[in-house]
Amino acid sequence: MQFKKTEELKTGMRLARPIYNKNGVLLYERASKLTEQGIASIKNFGLIGIFILEPAEPVPPMSADDIEFERFQTVNVFAIKEEMERIAGTGRTARLQMIVSNIIKNYGHLEKKINFIQNLRSVEDYHHKHALNVAILCAMMSNQMNLKVEERLDVVTAALLHGIGDYERIDKLCSSNPNVKRYCMQADKIIESEEAGQVDASIKLMDGSSILAVAQVYDNMTAMGLEKPPETEVTAVRFLMDRDKVYSPAVVNALINSINILGPGVCVELNTDEKALVLAENAGNIFRPIILCFGDNSIMDLGNQSAYGDVEIADIMKTMDNRHVMDTDMLKKYGFGE
Repeated sequence: MQFKKTEELKTGMRLARPIYNKNGVLLYERASKLTEQGIASIKNFGLIGIFILEPAEPVPPMSADDIEFERFQTVNVFAIKEEMERIAGTGRTARLQMIVSNIIKNYGHLEKKINFIQNLRSVEDYHHKHALNVAILCAMMSNQMNLKVEERLDVVTAALLHGIGDYERIDKLCSSNPNVKRYCMQADKIIESEEAGQVDASIKLMDGSSILAVAQVYDNMTAMGLEKPPETEVTAVRFLMDRDKVYSPAVVNALINSINILGPGVCVELNTDEKALVLAENAGNIFRPIILCFGDNSIMDLGNQSAYGDVEIADIMKTMDNRHVMDTDMLKKYGFGE
């Protein structure tokens, strides 16, 4: 699977992800071949690019949860867009709390990890989709950290509003919830301190602020950017873990426990230049799962440091020319995975 910018699209390319219109109606199913009309439609939608399949790549499986996640993103991003336009025009909110409650209802009480699928973004709705994704991540991490109900509501609200950038306006919109403004201000300071290379240890950070900062960085790194390709989930998580003086290890751990990063079926590249398939996740250290090496079909338990201490996962495979697709149900049948 590769991300191709709109100007790089050619007829005959196959879609790796479905495309919906603004009303959530399916326009193009996965594996559909692009036509000249289809490419023109994609340009009219304002999409910065799409995911396409390699020439010989099978269509990756999508679970019911994956499909529901994409549907949820599609439906709610337009609700957020309308609400942000209302705020800009009137200075008031109408459906903000309903959107917050809906996000927490669907993703703030999960007892399992999800595949955090990045949706297609256009120039028009890039910031709205960022706000939604950050809010979903905040809901899941807040649940993992057992925050109080009011704290969860405030951090998800802050996630939706942080892109406004005007703290006084945020304060007016949430006058009865002052922590929303505080979360936005502190999260910005956390990110700015990392970028400047100067950490202010005197600031007493609130959990909600740390959650918001981690969610923003993770989504920014893994999203399809306007001027840069996305980083992999592995790269993003390692970035956060390597900066533990800035980004709270407890919060990063909550992120790791909320989303699938190196679960069964993920194809990886090793530091030995070999390629492999993850058979089973390592709950204690996600970077050392059980893998199947493509070269000789050998199985390695990277959690066994004495045997495979020198072998590390370099990254998730960026190109899928020789990807081995295995149904996760098949892995379970042979005793791997949940």
